[in-house]
Amino acid sequence: MANYTLTYSEGSKGFPSFYSYFPEYMIGMNNYLYSFNKGQLYRHNTNATRNNYYGVTYSSFIKTVINQSPLENKLFKTLNLQSTDAWGVEVLTDISSQQSTIDSTSFEKKEGSYFSYIRTNGVSSTSTTLTEADYKSRTVGGLGNIVGGASGAGSIFVRFSESNWDGMVSIGDLLYKVSAGDTTATFAGVITNITFDSSTNRYEVTAGPYSGPLPLLTDFYLYAKNSVAESLGVMGHYAEIKLTLPKTVETASELFAIESDLMKSYP
Repeated sequence: MANYTLTYSEGSKGFPSFYSYFPEYMIGMNNYLYSFNKGQLYRHNTNATRNNYYGVTYSSFIKTVINQSPLENKLFKTLNLQSTDAWGVEVLTDISSQQSTIDSTSFEKKEGSYFSYIRTNGVSSTSTTLTEADYKSRTVGGLGNIVGGASGAGSIFVRFSESNWDGMVSIGDLLYKVSAGDTTATFAGVITNITFDSSTNRYEVTAGPYSGPLPLLTDFYLYAKNSVAESLGVMGHYAEIKLTLPKTVETASELFAIESDLMKSYP
C-alpha cells in the first residue's frame, strides 16, 4: 500500500484529505508548514504550482459513488463534469467486467461543463486471448459450434446453422475460437464479411488475418464487439467513479458536481 499523509482540520473537526507527500517530520511555524524529506527542509504553499512535492509532480484524484435508485439495475451512459478542467475517469460497477476508462481528452466542453459518453472497455483489438473474466463482458457473445469451415489466403471461413445464429454479430467484430481442451479463446481475426446461404440455411463468417490450424467441427466460436464503434455503457446497481486530474494541470482546479445520464436495464 502506498504511503500517504492524512490531514486533520480543526475547523471542520475531521480529516478532509490525503496527500501524496510522505515527510520524515512536519511542523507548523510562523503561519507556514515545514517538512523534512531525506534530510532536506521544505516550506509548503510558497508558490502557485500545485501537486509538486519534493521535486515530484503527482495527480489529484477523487473517488465517489453514483447510487441513484439503488435497487434497480441501470445502464450508465454519459458523464458530465461541472469543473474548471477535464479529468480522467475510471468507472467500475458492482457487476463483474463492467468498467470504463475515459481519458481527459475525450471530454467535450459545452456551456462551461465537460461531457463524455461512457463505453465498456470491452476487449482490445490487440487481445490474443479471452479469459473467463472476458466472457462476462456485455461486449462478448457466443456463436456456438460450427457446421463447416476452411482457411486460406490469410483468412478463416466458418459456417453456422441459422438456428444457432446470433443476430448481434456484425462486420468489424473480433472473432475468437475455443478448441477442445482450451481454457481460453484464441483470436481468429476481425470479421470482414457475413453471408447467408438460403439453400442450406447457413451463415458464413469471414475473418482475418488468420494463420492458425484448419477449423474443426468441435471448435466453439465467440465474437467481441468493437468498444470504440459501439458504445454500450456500463451496467450495475451503482457506479464507483474515480477522477484523476492530469499532471499537466499545475494551477488551482475546482470540481463542483458530477452527473451521469442513466436508464433502467431490463433483463
